Order: sequence, then structure tokens, then C-alpha cells
Amino acid sequence: MTLTITRRDQGSKASYEATVDGFDGEGILTISIASERLVIADHTSVSDDLRGQGVAAALAQRLMQDAKATGQKIMPLCPYIRTYMDRHPEETRALRAD
Repeated sequence: MTLTITRRDQGSKASYEATVDGFDGEGILTISIASERLVIADHTSVSDDLRGQGVAAALAQRLMQDAKATGQKIMPLCPYIRTYMDRHPEETRALRAD
């Protein structure tokens, strides 16, 4: 399985879009860029044909990697991202803004 995640920036908004070779659907994680140091994870969705493939977790991991690399904190308004951060405290504790 080849999973590709692309980040698209649009002003104060951005999205991570995931595709998997051989599948038509996609996964999307949207964020709002509140400041240089703070991003808000707004919403995560994965199309039905990709559910159970680890796409949402891959999107969350990419967000965490990017935030860590840029010194940003994440406010997890999205229920999936909040749950991901709760389940991975060792990986995400330093990134939480809530």
C-alpha cells in the first residue's frame, strides 16, 4: 500500500490530503493557522473505501511531525486528533495547546 500525503496551504487555512494507490477515495485533515506558533486541527475525514487502512492515523502523524519541525503547538478541536493525542501522550504532550 502506497500512501501519499500532500499539504496544501491557503492563507490561514491548510489541509493534508491523503491518497492510497488503488483506491478512489481520500482522507483529509483540515487545520487553521492561528499564528506562527499555533495551529488548530479542525476536522479529519476519510472516505468509506479507505476506512481501516490507517489513513487518519497517518494524517495525524504528519501533522505532529510538521508541528514538531516548525515549533508549533496544536489545539485539537477535531475529535479524531484529540483522541489520537490522548492515546499517544508521549509523542504529543509537548505539542498540545489545550
